[in-house]
Amino acid sequence: MSDLRAIVRLLAFATWSSAAFVVALCVQALVLAAPAAGTAVKRRVARVWARGVGGILALRIEVRGTPPAPPFLLVSNHLSYVDIVTLMATTPGVFVAKSEVARWPFLGLLARVANTVFVDRGSRKDVVRVNAHIERVLRRGEGLIMFPEGTSSRGAEVLPFRSSLLEPAARSGLPVSCASISYATPVGAPPAEWSVCWWGDMTFGKHFYELLRLPGIQGSVVFGQERLSGSDRHALARDLQRAVSDGFRPVTDAGAPPVAAS
Repeated sequence: MSDLRAIVRLLAFATWSSAAFVVALCVQALVLAAPAAGTAVKRRVARVWARGVGGILALRIEVRGTPPAPPFLLVSNHLSYVDIVTLMATTPGVFVAKSEVARWPFLGLLARVANTVFVDRGSRKDVVRVNAHIERVLRRGEGLIMFPEGTSSRGAEVLPFRSSLLEPAARSGLPVSCASISYATPVGAPPAEWSVCWWGDMTFGKHFYELLRLPGIQGSVVFGQERLSGSDRHALARDLQRAVSDGFRPVTDAGAPPVAAS
């Protein structure tokens, strides 16, 4: 039953995402002709796509707090590629992602069309370029979402935040919003730590297929009530990490073994 579920969902995901890709390409012309209107339409397309994918995955998202309105800079803990769907469905914005995402089959194309900002975290020179890009995105009045942990985790805790991409916020005094993400799976299904969180040496293809086999996913997003600011990016990173930790619910007890899905 779970394999049939995965196949049906994979076909639905490919069809839905292909349609969204075509629509997004058409919107590109509107962006060039009327930037403000085009950006608003693009946000709408992204949100509709994310909510559609959430429906395909049987992802139910509980939201606590108020999502920020553009323009904003939002930081969140990072557990999985599912985070993009979770946040985009609630707070459409431009994402900052590692450069490897641009080379992923199909999803990389979608990320490019969605104006994702790609960064090579191993290159200090590239961080300078990306920070300049972040400033341009914010000046255009868009929202920007980033994962300062720099990697996804198993969800036992919020990892220390890297400060390099917070330089534009520190330099301008821009208040930064916070979000804390967590996931759970139904009783009897593989624990979210293994089936939803994507970490360590897990391969994307195998993990995505197992994700599609799940009967459902319960996601939660807690938006912080206060925005934080500071002129020292290192201190700001520590303050933001503490704020995200305060709203974070650990995904599962560390070391819990996976359970076979039915």
